Amino acid sequence: MSGTSRRAFLAATGVAASGLAGCLGGTDGAGAGGSGDEGGTASPTGTTTGTPIPGESSLLLNWKPSGLHVPYFAAKANGFYEEEGLTLGEIRTGEGSTFSAKQTGLGNVDFAVTSSDQVLNVNSRDLSPLSVGVVMQKSPAVVFSTREAFGGELTSPDQLAGKTVGTGPGMVRMLTSLLLEDAGVREDVEMVDTGYDTVQQLLSGEIDAAGGVFGDAISAEAQGYTVDSLAVGDSIPSYGHVIATNREWAGDNSEAVRAFLRGTARGAAWAHQRPGEATDLLVDANGVLEESRDQQQQKWERMADGFMTGDAVAEHGWGWSESEPWQVVHDALAGADALGGEVDPASVWTNEYLDTDSRFVGSYTDVI
Repeated sequence: MSGTSRRAFLAATGVAASGLAGCLGGTDGAGAGGSGDEGGTASPTGTTTGTPIPGESSLLLNWKPSGLHVPYFAAKANGFYEEEGLTLGEIRTGEGSTFSAKQTGLGNVDFAVTSSDQVLNVNSRDLSPLSVGVVMQKSPAVVFSTREAFGGELTSPDQLAGKTVGTGPGMVRMLTSLLLEDAGVREDVEMVDTGYDTVQQLLSGEIDAAGGVFGDAISAEAQGYTVDSLAVGDSIPSYGHVIATNREWAGDNSEAVRAFLRGTARGAAWAHQRPGEATDLLVDANGVLEESRDQQQQKWERMADGFMTGDAVAEHGWGWSESEPWQVVHDALAGADALGGEVDPASVWTNEYLDTDSRFVGSYTDVI
């Protein structure tokens, strides 16, 4: 892409795409690395050659570091990337999933955490970020409420009939609407725009329930409320965080991509077994999180237990993509006229770089 085209792309999407950017922010058991690994000093994955990959890579997060990013900090601090042959330098704070997807499309960063909707969005605007691994097999979007605001326990989306549900902009709103449609109650629910003040409006009683991400529900819980949540991904196939890279760069640096994914899977498995230790590593690298350490651990535990596994992971391994969630999100974006042009959802992801012979990839559910 020419410099002119890139500038035109950034100008065209800088505002229009920003409305979607905010969607999609221990134990001591052995078996996920460290001294408890089987095989002693043998290769941790069975696929590492021991030959270092030239150069230093970097990772761009989708937002400020939080409990949702524990696997990368755990893998880096424990030396898992290096053991796979990859030198991972800086883990950079992001500016939203749109920004992360753009930066990989532009080739300005080797790896980035972003979201499936933004991989599709940016691909529809003449850049080519490629999803090479799914971190969250289920979207972090939830519909939640407090017992006080809802007048009881929220256990099913059909209970939302006759209620007011507030959401912010972007994919969360689209997925909330799809959930209500799937439950057959969309026409009976008043959906209102709460901007970026959704949690506060719920706690003040201005809305009956909220569409957000599970971190929002944890924030409400931290203020002393009893919160009930419905995970949108239980009903609507949709992914959360994905790992993206530049398509051409990946083709030229396939071993680096494979090594990064193996190291991340190992970091996730290690952190799943040791949530307290893993959170400490996150906080050590990001001192500003010390005051919210308990919330960060809650975020990681909820993500690890409820959003990172599923049938695809059990059958194929960590990071695996299937076509249906990409198609669902594509259709939601297209229906909202949120894409910049035509894009084939099957073209923006691949499982090519996932080494399923690595036990932390191919046998992830057994390892954790």
